[in-house]
Amino acid sequence: MSVTVVGAGLAGCEAAWQCAEKGVQVRLYEMKPVKFTPAHKNPDFAELICSNSLKAARIDSAAGLMKEEMRRLGSLLLRVADECAVPAGGALAVDRNAFAAKVTAAIRHHPLIEVIGQEVTAIPEDEVVIIASGPLTSEPLSKAIGALCGQEFLNFHDAAAPIVTAESIDMECAFTASRYDRGGEDDYINCPMNKEQYEAFQEALVTAERAPLHEFEQSSTSGVKVYEGCMPIEILASRGKDAIRYGPMKPVGLRDPRTGHRPWANLQLRKENREGTLYNLVGFQTNLKFGEQKRVFGMIPALKNAEFMRYGVMHRNTFLNSPKLLNGDYSMIDHPRIFFAGQITGVEGYMESAGSGLLCGINAVRTLQGRERLILPDFTMLGALQGHICNRDTKDFQPMGANFGILPPIEPKIRDKRERYAALSARSLAFFDGMAN
Repeated sequence: MSVTVVGAGLAGCEAAWQCAEKGVQVRLYEMKPVKFTPAHKNPDFAELICSNSLKAARIDSAAGLMKEEMRRLGSLLLRVADECAVPAGGALAVDRNAFAAKVTAAIRHHPLIEVIGQEVTAIPEDEVVIIASGPLTSEPLSKAIGALCGQEFLNFHDAAAPIVTAESIDMECAFTASRYDRGGEDDYINCPMNKEQYEAFQEALVTAERAPLHEFEQSSTSGVKVYEGCMPIEILASRGKDAIRYGPMKPVGLRDPRTGHRPWANLQLRKENREGTLYNLVGFQTNLKFGEQKRVFGMIPALKNAEFMRYGVMHRNTFLNSPKLLNGDYSMIDHPRIFFAGQITGVEGYMESAGSGLLCGINAVRTLQGRERLILPDFTMLGALQGHICNRDTKDFQPMGANFGILPPIEPKIRDKRERYAALSARSLAFFDGMAN
């Protein structure tokens, strides 16, 4: 018995691991380092592109609940993430290079996983296959998937935030604190702005010159379709003078020790590595030209002399019209031995992608064993995401990340939000406590 997995990103690695841990031989195809997508730079597997945060860690949060569900199912990536964690307040963030290196080592050293370093251009229809090629699937494979699906792809645009060196941050204009004092005292560096500074910055941001999109990034429809969950900061800023002050630059839960008051606006910087030598600009995904990023972001007092180790970039992400193509177990309606995993299915986020890969791995093995496939209840976070991608009533399919809004409500209704979220999490985890593999 064997399974073919295409792509060694988060979803592909999790899928391959699940299969191998259950005694099934895996052929894992990965085109890096022979060929890179426009957004990938690291030759290791499970490369994190946009951010090093895996979102909230608390079990009574949507992202935290989903991660705990994955732990209960034996997730490789959560185990490695916990080992590579860096301080991030209430979030689970990782040293992205250490994370990728450890995942790569685990995959390459597993005796039942054979890594094949080449690009896949055709899909074998007579095998059990998991396609986890990611939102930046290569052109030849995209054409093969398009021919197999008989459906048009949907696409949207995604963006990554810049990274600066710690030593170049002016700490006389910044302070360390987590919002509402959640987490360690120095988990975040805060870059406050007063009203005058913020308004000048917001005006410069919306008028700054943006980088042109490359041909591979052009939308198939008129205009550029941007995914709301990873909105470039300049596009968000153009929606109104206070749009980013109520978004990534919200000052709530913070007090500037120099003034004793809450800042008018505030940018948070989060550690990019364990050593704390690099920081990323939280929520500052951008498509500004590199020179404009240095000029405009340098208007933030703490970043006036910032040294950029990576500028923000924007790239095209592609996902399937999954409600028309996929079953709830992530297999194809017309080709049930072919599974899709990761962001290409329309689950949005690092761990959401890994979670879909985990379930694909479980179901690929069950397919080979002739067992019933695993579709989790809709009151679990992973199960609700399964339901989202196969909802046949969906008219305009859009990516979805973990959130409590996609879970059925608790009855009778709990008015207090914190208590309600805790009850939703407890309901899900009780199911996993009683679950047999």
